[in-house]
Amino acid sequence: MTGLGFAGFGILLPTAPLWAAQGGAGAAGVGTVNAVLMLVTVMTQTVVPAALRRIGWRTTLVVGLGLLGAPALLHPLSNDLTVVLALSAVRGVGFGVLTVCGAAAVAQLVAPASRGRAVGAYGLAIAAPQLALVPLSPWLAEHVGFTPVLLAAACPLAAIVPAARLGRLLDRAAADPVPHAQPAWGARGIPRPLVSAIVVLMVITTAGGALITFTPQFGIDPTTSLVSLLALTGAAAVSRWCFGAPADRYGVRPFLAPLLLLATVALGVIAWAIGDPDAPRGLLVPAAMALVGVSYGGLQNLTLVAAFAAVPERHSNQASAAWNIGFDTGTGIGSLAVGIIAAGGSFGPSVAATAVLCLLAVPVALTARGRASRHQ
Repeated sequence: MTGLGFAGFGILLPTAPLWAAQGGAGAAGVGTVNAVLMLVTVMTQTVVPAALRRIGWRTTLVVGLGLLGAPALLHPLSNDLTVVLALSAVRGVGFGVLTVCGAAAVAQLVAPASRGRAVGAYGLAIAAPQLALVPLSPWLAEHVGFTPVLLAAACPLAAIVPAARLGRLLDRAAADPVPHAQPAWGARGIPRPLVSAIVVLMVITTAGGALITFTPQFGIDPTTSLVSLLALTGAAAVSRWCFGAPADRYGVRPFLAPLLLLATVALGVIAWAIGDPDAPRGLLVPAAMALVGVSYGGLQNLTLVAAFAAVPERHSNQASAAWNIGFDTGTGIGSLAVGIIAAGGSFGPSVAATAVLCLLAVPVALTARGRASRHQ
C-alpha cells in the first residue's frame, strides 16, 4: 500500500509542474503546483485522526488512495494550469490521508519494542520508489510522452484492495474501551518530548527541502548536481532503514544530537564549496550531500519513533499527524526561506543558515524520548 501510494506521488511530484509548463504556465504558476499539493496535504493531515475515529480505518484508507490515484487519469485531458492545480489539490487530500495512516498503522500493528525496525521498513517503502521515480519520471515524460507517465501515476488505485483489508484489521484493533471523547493530549497539553521530536524533524527537513529544491541552481555542473541529489536521496533511504534496529536497542536519544552535528558540518562544507569557485565541487558537494542524507534519513526514522514513544498508545494517530505536519512544514520552510535569503545574494549563506539551524537544535534533541514510554 505504502509503496504504490508513494510511487504515484513520486511520479507526479516533478511531472505535474512540467505538464503545467507544457500548457503555457510561467515560472510562478509552475511553482504553485506542488505548493498547492503540500498546502492541502498539511490541511488534511490535521483532520485525519478525527476521520479515523468517525468513519474508521477502512473507509478512510480507501477514500484516500482513491483521491490520490484517480486524478492521474484526468491529467492527460488538459495541461491548463487551473486544471492541474485543481487535480493537485485533490491529490493533496489523498496524500495527507496516506501519510498519516501509514505511519499510524505502524504504531498500531507493531509492539513498541520493535517499532524502530518497523519504522525503518516503512521508511524504505516510502523512499525506494521515490529514489527511482522522481528523477526518472520527467525524463520519460519528455522522451516517451506525458500521457503514459501521467497514467502510471494512478498506481495508488491498485493499493485499494490491500488497503481495505488492512483497514478492516485496524478497525477491529481499534474497537477498545477507550472513550473517543477523551482529549487528544490530556490536561497537560502536548508532551514536551513530542514537541522536541517535531522540532528536530522540522530542522532537518528544512535543510533537506532546501537542498532538494535548489541544488540544480547552486552553480555546479549538471552532472555534479544529479550525482549530489542521488547521493542525498540514496543515503537518506538507506539511513532511514538502518537506524531502525539501533533505535529499538538503544533508544533514539544517543543518535539525535550526533546526526544534527553531522548535518551541521556537511551543510557547512556545501556552503563553502558552492561559495568558493576554487573549491573541488565535483568531489565535495556529492560527498557532503551524502552525509546530509545520512542525517536526513536517520532523523526521519528516529523522530517518528520518538513521537510515538512520547504519547499514550491511544494517541498514536495524533502523533503520526503531528510528525507528518512537521515534515511537510519543514520541507516547505526550507524551500521558501532559503530562496528568500538567496534572492539577496548567493546560495552559500543560505545553506550556511541551515547549518546554524541544525546546530541550534542540538539542545532540543537531548530532551527527546525514544523507547516505549510508560504509557505503552
